[in-house]
Amino acid sequence: MPKQPQRRRGAAPKARPAPPALTAVAELPVLHPAALATLAVAVACIVVAVSFRLYDPDLWQHLRVGQAIWEMRVLPHTNVWTWPTYGEPYRVPSWLFRVVLWPFWQLGEVGGMFAWRWLTVLAAFGLLWVTARRMGARGLGVLFALVWCALIYRQRSQPRPETLVAVLMALQLWILETRRQGGPDRTLALPIIAWAWANAHVSYYFGLGLTLFYALDETWRARREQGRSSRRLWLVLLVSALASLLHPYGGQALAEPFAFAWTSRLEPIYQAIGELQPILWRLNLRNGLPLLMALIVGLALWRWRRHGFDRVQCLILLVSLPQTLIGQRFLGTFVLVNAPFLARDLDAWLRSRRWPRWTAPPWGRAAVASVACVALTAAEVSRPAPRRGVGVDWENYPVRAADYMAANDVRGRGYNDFQIGGYLLWRFWPDTTRLPFMDIHQTGMREDRDLSVQAYRSSAAWRELDRRHRFEWVLLPSGLLSVQRLLDVLDADTTWRLVFSDDASALFLRHHGVHAELARRDAFRFLPSGPTALATVVQHAGHDSALRASLRAELERAADASPWNGGAHSLLADVAIAERRWTDAREHLDRAVPVTFQLPKLHERLGTILLGEGKPREALAELRREQRWSPHDPALQLLIGQAHRALGDRSRARDAYRRALAIDAGYQPARDSLAVLGEP
Repeated sequence: MPKQPQRRRGAAPKARPAPPALTAVAELPVLHPAALATLAVAVACIVVAVSFRLYDPDLWQHLRVGQAIWEMRVLPHTNVWTWPTYGEPYRVPSWLFRVVLWPFWQLGEVGGMFAWRWLTVLAAFGLLWVTARRMGARGLGVLFALVWCALIYRQRSQPRPETLVAVLMALQLWILETRRQGGPDRTLALPIIAWAWANAHVSYYFGLGLTLFYALDETWRARREQGRSSRRLWLVLLVSALASLLHPYGGQALAEPFAFAWTSRLEPIYQAIGELQPILWRLNLRNGLPLLMALIVGLALWRWRRHGFDRVQCLILLVSLPQTLIGQRFLGTFVLVNAPFLARDLDAWLRSRRWPRWTAPPWGRAAVASVACVALTAAEVSRPAPRRGVGVDWENYPVRAADYMAANDVRGRGYNDFQIGGYLLWRFWPDTTRLPFMDIHQTGMREDRDLSVQAYRSSAAWRELDRRHRFEWVLLPSGLLSVQRLLDVLDADTTWRLVFSDDASALFLRHHGVHAELARRDAFRFLPSGPTALATVVQHAGHDSALRASLRAELERAADASPWNGGAHSLLADVAIAERRWTDAREHLDRAVPVTFQLPKLHERLGTILLGEGKPREALAELRREQRWSPHDPALQLLIGQAHRALGDRSRARDAYRRALAIDAGYQPARDSLAVLGEP
């Protein structure tokens, strides 16, 4: 046996060679095939992330105002968009964005809107990628960081002013960071960006803040190094602020974000707008938003300890993070402005780690980065909403209600929810007899805005609002599957008649107004639109065959009036189930599913139909699917028991009936079913 060499006392053991660390990103040129392949995967992931159907209600007003400016060749300074304050002084918000967006619609309509989305998102994240590389991030992990940020940004990627701002912000970051890293000085372009930003969106102040942060950092560094500080950035900041004042609506337009923060945001109507509320964390779990925020902060602290304190990054975080936590409309801004810093820090952290040997070759690293990008993207885009594809979710807009108004010459003073106002402008402007009561900017008087919010909770507030204006028609979002309480108020008010209803909207006419004859001709006499009244009618129809027949006739009329009326087909399916017409019930459900998102109790009703058709095994499979969503529904447990009984499994049927009674001890159908099985 060979003699082992002896180690000298006190000598350290010879270390084994460690697997190579992942440090070769800097050695991997951007034109290397592995790098290009990973870049292509990242681009594809970003494009897929923002390729979902349009549903933003603001789109149509953006387009109509942009078209009007192109045709009038002048910016209107009076309100021509809503009737209560028609002709009063008015400032067109985000006018530059709307002017730029309109040609895209002219060129390709819906396709043009998606071209805008793809171009702006790729331009923004392309600039952020270049910025991160300028900051020293050369690894493929940079692409993963940008894809992750894009998955958060997708929530704000519909054609809105923020999409233009995203490009301006990324361009400004690239210019400022290039200067900070010792590259070419292009800061003379910053005043132009400031002017465009101020005229495109009210968040212009954030652009000025970015320049301020970099100017402060430059001054602090010069003092620390006892050098002479350049005043160039401070002069650029001053010129940028002056350029922002070159606004056709003057300083009042620039004061709007501050006036909103100090006063307007306290109005009830703004407190009810979803995007002004804090982040909905339950909707941001698949995209990893909580982890991303923690990672941004954690890596910033890690870099501080390892490489030194980055003042610009700290200032950006101190401003953008609290702002985002209290208002989810700033979520896109947060991920965009922090993306290059996250990419830089993640790249530095990855290069400081040791990795398995198989990751050393370029194609090994490319595979890891690509798989990570695809997996993260798949987790986010696999959600049922928003629906994937190139198109428009027309069921979110009052298309057929507007068709009804046009075909029947419905005009005059009308009331509408502000979310519908943009589409009404798209369909009827410049017809002053069909202008909306309120547009997407909640244009109008403070008293009207307050009463509008109160009307959704109080019938007295609605009567006061109607007394002030005497409306001739009312158009509210969502019809037969709505949860809006104002619909119940109108159903109970004999002043109004429901004449049209689908998944997007419900249209009411005044019974004794200028459209009295039309209201009498087309009024639904048995079919209401409010959730409370509708539930009551459906319940009574289950025991009253005459009422059920009348309700079925009106539901069929509503279903025929709009292709986006899954609600009517859903209720027709319930009527068919009550009448044991299983084939008709299945047909109505098949027509409801494609147009109505998350149809209530779909699998329970399919199970009921299958039970009626004598297919208990297939019925049980559907009922178990429904149980995932409704584990505490005694009626569902009753159906499961009936399916087991039809299969001859009396023991499991008995257990299901007992579970129904455990949920509701007074549920008589379960007691009767147990009695049939011989139990008291």
